[in-house]
Amino acid sequence: MVNKRALGGEKELFAAEFLKKQGLDIIQMNFRCKIGEIDIIAKDKDCLVFCEVKYRKNENFGDPLSAVDWKKQRKITQTARYYMLSNNISDSSSIRFDVVGILGDKITYVRNAF
Repeated sequence: MVNKRALGGEKELFAAEFLKKQGLDIIQMNFRCKIGEIDIIAKDKDCLVFCEVKYRKNENFGDPLSAVDWKKQRKITQTARYYMLSNNISDSSSIRFDVVGILGDKITYVRNAF
């Protein structure tokens, strides 16, 4: 049986390497608080990027990008606010929310996804 947590961690590392190749600097992975979790926090020049990673082995359970619905987006946004508050990052800072969808071995990267 596949350990889903280990597989998820492996795919998040795969996504982090991909983001590095896109020029982003990884600040933190798997930021957790009581509100939720953010898979990857990075910097893209002066922009703070909160990135969600979704993996699907195949399309039997749908496209990985479609799994980041409005509920998930709201939770990520609230968690990002908490991260900024707890790290003294100004509300006026430039931020964005990206999503990396992995279907099998194919990566789809959506900048400014929501």
